[in-house]
Amino acid sequence: MTSNTPDISFITICYNGFKDTCELIESLQDKIHSVSYEIIVVDNASREDEAAKIQKLYPTIVAIRSNENSGFSGGNNIGIRVAKGKYIFLINNDTYIESDHLSCLVERLESRPEIGGVSPKIRFAFPPQHIQYAGFTPLSPITLRNHMLGFGCPDDGTFDSPQLTPYLHGAAMMIKREVIEKAGMMPEIFFLYYEELDWSTRMTRAGYELWYDPCCTVFHKESQSTGQLSKLRTYYLTRNRLFYARRNLKGFNRLASILYQSTIAATKNSVVYLMKGRFDLAAAVFYGVNSGLFLSASDKKNSGTSDKKSPDTSDKKSTATS
Repeated sequence: MTSNTPDISFITICYNGFKDTCELIESLQDKIHSVSYEIIVVDNASREDEAAKIQKLYPTIVAIRSNENSGFSGGNNIGIRVAKGKYIFLINNDTYIESDHLSCLVERLESRPEIGGVSPKIRFAFPPQHIQYAGFTPLSPITLRNHMLGFGCPDDGTFDSPQLTPYLHGAAMMIKREVIEKAGMMPEIFFLYYEELDWSTRMTRAGYELWYDPCCTVFHKESQSTGQLSKLRTYYLTRNRLFYARRNLKGFNRLASILYQSTIAATKNSVVYLMKGRFDLAAAVFYGVNSGLFLSASDKKNSGTSDKKSPDTSDKKSTATS
């Protein structure tokens, strides 16, 4: 950190991810010299008090321990509330940078007042380090699926042009503080998955543009072939697509999407899981549909599941494409 009022507040969530978090902190401290910054680590109720360990190792950062796992959005909101920076940079704890190009993201945000947020290029950390994210396509108004541009492609310059994107990527996004003050904090109702899409939608509705800018690259320690089949992931994706439709769609699209998610998609997914012998996943679809239809989708914390196992909410994976 180079000033008491930093340009950028980096916020990262740690949930039983001490080693990754330390590697992220060290990459930021080693590489960034072009802007002033602070680093805020939110320990989302890890088994051990990782906040205390991190604070002892890196005394210049801000480490906060939450008494409960408040989800990806809840953990980030804890950090946002104490952040001092002009720009808020949410970054996964399992990422790192290799060079200092943060100033170009600041320049993108400063270039026009209507630009509210920007995500950098994201590449997989593991060889061959192909692109994970170079912008999003819009969500289908019915299926609520979309695609990440550049996913799985070599970084050969094809995706080196800045462009508008309908959504920022939760693993690495920088937002003007004034945008958060106008559009609100991250929606905690989702707990896990779809929260950054809902938040991005809220920002664009408030009149802001969102950009992908490849001038800066973040490396993400997520496998290109990752495809977890867990009860929690299935439940939250099923429920949160319905929440997103109820919160953001209007008229025919709202009705059609809710019917599609709760009947066609739910039936198809359940049949696939049952054919694989995954009765637990089929049950998660059922409970996800039930919660998505009947629980309140307003802006309040409501995980809507009785599963006592806390999911890893430190790592934001792309969710809409699933």
